[in-house]
Amino acid sequence: MIRYTLSCDKDHQFESWFQSSNAFDALALGGHLSCAVCGSVAVTRAMMSPSVPAKSRASDLKTPTSGAEKALTKLRKYVEDNSDYVGPSFADEARKMHDGDAPERAIWGEANFADAKNLIEDGIPVAPLPFMPKRKTN
Repeated sequence: MIRYTLSCDKDHQFESWFQSSNAFDALALGGHLSCAVCGSVAVTRAMMSPSVPAKSRASDLKTPTSGAEKALTKLRKYVEDNSDYVGPSFADEARKMHDGDAPERAIWGEANFADAKNLIEDGIPVAPLPFMPKRKTN
């Protein structure tokens, strides 16, 4: 995994993790990246200094070490335990619930930028999660 500092065309900076440099390039070229602040899809890698990991024990690598990693792990567990994963049908399921065609419940899944934007514009509350489904990670 590699962490990049990203920047949008409105100079917002944020960080995200990618499987590899090639994975970042493929997502960027496919228009699958958006600014975490404003939603712009004009996202590039920002200038950043290299990260040199400190020497650690193998056991340290098995558990989250930073407060942010622990919080992210806790958030993932809460979401997985308290909501239904609906995968790529997230936008359809959210719209059905909003329109009263499906029972309301907590859901999470995947949506492309255009679908998420349409949901927000139609007054359907959605929020991005800072992690991918486990099946999509290494």
